[in-house]
Amino acid sequence: VKFVESGGGLVQPGGSLRLSCAASGFTFSSDEMRWYRQTPGKARELVARISSTSGIINYADSVKGRFTISRDNTKNTVYLQMNSLKPEDTAVYYCKAPRFASWGQGTQVTVSS
Repeated sequence: VKFVESGGGLVQPGGSLRLSCAASGFTFSSDEMRWYRQTPGKARELVARISSTSGIINYADSVKGRFTISRDNTKNTVYLQMNSLKPEDTAVYYCKAPRFASWGQGTQVTVSS
C-alpha cells in the first residue's frame, strides 16, 4: 500500500493550492480516503474525509468553506482543493486510507507573505 502526495508549496495568504494523492496497492474505489495535516510538535489533525463513492464528505471546522476534498476512482487519486489559505494552514499534508497503517511522505504547504 502506497500513498504519494504532491502539489504543496509556498503561497501567500488568501491564495490557493490543489493537493493530489496517488494511491496504489489496494482497491482504491472501495475505501474511504482522508487528508491529515501535521505541524512540528503537534499530533496529526484530520482535515477532510471522503467515502468510497464520494457520497459522504466531512471537514474539520477549521477548513470548512475553504477546502474541498474530491476523488477520481478511475485514477486512484484523491484531491484537496485549498482556497483562502491562512498562515495557520501551514503544515505537512498527508493522505491515508484509514484501513491501512501506511503513510506517505507528505507534501509541505507553507502560507506566508
